[in-house]
Amino acid sequence: MARKKEDAVILSQERIAQDIYSMWIRTEAAQTAVPGQFLSMYTNDGSKLLPRPISICEINRTDGSLRVVYRVTGRHTGTELFSRMQEGDTIPVIGPLGNGFSYEKAQGKRAFLIGGGIGVPPILELAKQMKCDKKQIIVGYRDRETFLKDEFEQNGEVYISTEDGSVGTKGNVMDAIRENALGADIIYACGPTPMLRAVKAYAEENGIECYISLEERMACGIGACLACVCKSKEKDHHTNVNNKRICKDGPVFLSTEVEI
Repeated sequence: MARKKEDAVILSQERIAQDIYSMWIRTEAAQTAVPGQFLSMYTNDGSKLLPRPISICEINRTDGSLRVVYRVTGRHTGTELFSRMQEGDTIPVIGPLGNGFSYEKAQGKRAFLIGGGIGVPPILELAKQMKCDKKQIIVGYRDRETFLKDEFEQNGEVYISTEDGSVGTKGNVMDAIRENALGADIIYACGPTPMLRAVKAYAEENGIECYISLEERMACGIGACLACVCKSKEKDHHTNVNNKRICKDGPVFLSTEVEI
């Protein structure tokens, strides 16, 4: 179904770590959004035509609001313009876009919910909605600024890795899994490509069903421009070549479907 652009109202905005901001917006997208989907968010600067794809962090259907947590990537960028906005401002958005995590498949299983870097935020709503036998949340950060840690601790067993070793396991999420001798029957992960590549390899070596959410620069966000493709094992019916459009066919894929 085609999504329409709407002017969402900003309910709150705050900085929660170095270059990391949390924004709640009131939007129609809250009524249909599921964990793992994203919004295309536009600036109010006419010189910046393309939207920024921002993952959905939390969903509140009761008051029709969504939370996005995003990283400011430089001066005079779209995300830097977002960070200047305040309560009461409006921001053009389209969403929800993409598919979501198939979290119903975790029922009665031990699950890993893995997030790294700016792939941490979309894992929060997944943790809130998932019902499973054992929910193990493994999140990786650069340093001691472990944003969203308190929210995660309310929704499962939390294991943290940091690159500098200031909190939890020194290293990455796979190091935290090994150090704590963790095991799972199903995996859900979102984060940078090197992390997802390691998670995919681990899952396939151990015969574990695994779903990964790919991060990629996007242009249109609706699958028309083919700017955000990844290699796939099966031919895409849209292009008849071995690729998938991350914005339209994803961003969540079964790990065995794609090559990264």
